[in-house]
Amino acid sequence: MIRPYLVKVHATVLDDLKKRIRAAQWPEAANNSGWQYGVSLSYMKELAAYWESSFDWHSIEDQINAYPNFIASIDGVDIHFLHIRGRGKDPIPLIITHGWPGSFLEMMDIIPLLTWDGDICFDMVIPSLPGYGFSQKQSMNGTQIAVLWGKLMQELGYERFMVQGGDFGAEVSTHLALQQPDRIMGLHLNYIPFSYKPFLPPGEELTNEERAAMEKTGKFFQLAGAYAQQHITQPLTLAYGLSDSPIGLAAWILQIFKNFSDPSKEIGDLFARDRLLANITLYWVTRTIFSSIRLYGETVRDPLVFGKGQCVRVPTGIAHYPFPDSWPAKKYVERGFTISYWKDMPVGGHFAAMEQPEIFARDIREFAGTLIKPS
Repeated sequence: MIRPYLVKVHATVLDDLKKRIRAAQWPEAANNSGWQYGVSLSYMKELAAYWESSFDWHSIEDQINAYPNFIASIDGVDIHFLHIRGRGKDPIPLIITHGWPGSFLEMMDIIPLLTWDGDICFDMVIPSLPGYGFSQKQSMNGTQIAVLWGKLMQELGYERFMVQGGDFGAEVSTHLALQQPDRIMGLHLNYIPFSYKPFLPPGEELTNEERAAMEKTGKFFQLAGAYAQQHITQPLTLAYGLSDSPIGLAAWILQIFKNFSDPSKEIGDLFARDRLLANITLYWVTRTIFSSIRLYGETVRDPLVFGKGQCVRVPTGIAHYPFPDSWPAKKYVERGFTISYWKDMPVGGHFAAMEQPEIFARDIREFAGTLIKPS
């Protein structure tokens, strides 16, 4: 069953949020320490002042509700999604999936770029993962979510479609390509799932390039990956503080946006302030910090480990953004994916749809062009 949905957060929830921001107890920090010990104290205080006094969640609601919103009940799980029809001839169905600490709001700026009237345009389906946003707080793994996505597209009347994902969205999209290869026109990824491990024939070793890339990734997560270990092992312990303090929630999320983007740039130069606060506020008003981070443990228990003969046979497009510098070697990806398109992007990071919407949308369109057979 699919029913229309209107995003409307009660005023008492927003009033309570502002009250908690005003009552924040700030930590001590060394003067002019910047981001050396974590999220900059001066940045957080400036952001909090704007969040409490000037940020307008109602304008965000208006932006969301300007597109068709729905709730689909699939296998007993309520999934929120946006469904925007392309305005060109023969639009390509595309389901695009976010990750953590993102949301469907990451995609707001690419919607007009991909649904406009052009040679290639898309019918966009943008769901919220279970446990995220306005979807049901249901703990599920990537395999199970992919099944829901397949059924959702069936309900919408799409027999064949493209899939796109970054972060956990890459995990879900890959599972969907493995489950229903005959339905998937193409798989586009701007992230290689962290649990991915291709099959390695007995006696065959990784190349020097593959090992070097894995070592680089390991070093990056030694410096910036403690959050993931906490999510995997004790998510509830963390959730007590993040569910009680909007400042704590904001800092936890903002650290990831900073670490997974160009380190030479200020976060304010990478992401619009209202876009960052809209995403953080969404987590607050939906009370989904605990349900969202549980996906880490579910993914570890259901990793994307390929057995003998197992491979993504769907044409796969890879958009390799330069930040963070923790990307597997191309050979390693080719061991498990049928790569038909690979582009090393000039700029951008982990949250490319939000940071570089024009480049992101253009790349998806270019990949889709390789899938269309000349008439």
